[in-house]
Formats: sequence, C-alpha cells, structure tokens
Amino acid sequence: MRERRTWEDCIAFHGHVCGGLAIGYRAAQYASGLLELEYSKDEQVVCIAENDACGVDAIQVMLGCSVGKGNLLFRLRGKQAFSFYNRRTGRSVRLVLRPKPEGIKKEDSLNWYMNQEDDQLFEVKDTSIVLPEKAKIFRSYRCDCCGEITAEHWIRLSGDQKLCLDCYESYDRFGD
Repeated sequence: MRERRTWEDCIAFHGHVCGGLAIGYRAAQYASGLLELEYSKDEQVVCIAENDACGVDAIQVMLGCSVGKGNLLFRLRGKQAFSFYNRRTGRSVRLVLRPKPEGIKKEDSLNWYMNQEDDQLFEVKDTSIVLPEKAKIFRSYRCDCCGEITAEHWIRLSGDQKLCLDCYESYDRFGD
C-alpha cells in the first residue's frame, strides 16, 4: 500500500508555509502524473533541481528524492526549473515555472501557485541533461595532513601523500 504524502507533510518538513514550497509541491504533483511516479525508496525517481530554494523541500517529501540517496541533484542556475526522471520507464520531463502575472503581491502568491492548472503554472519541456548513473559508493582514505576521512574521489595526490581538498594546495601558473 502506497503511503500518501500531503501538503501538510511538506509544511511540517519545511517549517513554514510559503510560495516557494508551493512551487515544489505542485511540480512534484505534476511530474508524478506525467511520469507515473511514486515515492522513491531508492533511486527510482531522480530530480535535478536548478535552484536550492524552498520548493526542493516539497520535492523531497513528495517524491522521496534526497541528496543522501543520490537521487536529488543540483544544477544551480537560479531557475525555478526541475527535471524529473523515472528510471523504471525511462521517461523524463523538465518543468519550468511560468512567470506569475504582473501585479500579484507576494502575500497572494501562495494562493495563486496553489490554484493554477498545472499547464498554466509550468511549461513542460524535454530534459536536456542525460539521466545520471546511480550513486556510487566510494572507498575512504585518511588525509595524510589533517587525519580526516575523505571519499576517494575527493582525495588529491601530492607527492606520496593523499590529501583532502582542504589540505591540498592546487597549482595554477596563471593564478585564476
């Protein structure tokens, strides 16, 4: 039996009601209908968010996408846009928030976002990013300088030392 997540669950997770949370809530609902998505217990559903704003919290609650599971990724562009992928079917969609009409006050935004038809709220586009592979589990190494444990893909070699990014001094002859 599928557990149903609600707007109230999103508010409880996020901590307050706002227009941004409504954007993510509506995006998750719309994507669910378009792609036959269910709550993702692993990496069946993937979301690539183009912002790190309030709406991402609703997507986490509604679809089970999270950074820790590796199925919530950020491609920060400052846009209210979200690409959703269904690994089971191979289908995907990019939802881009349409501009709200001129003159809507901030305090009226929530009501506007919650009451628009899906296709009036979001433009549906093809995804432009290829579905990323599933998250990998990396070996860990102790940094030879600070002693902290670091995943292998973040370790840099300096001579015969394995160093974390904080201890590694990069070399750039141009100073960029």
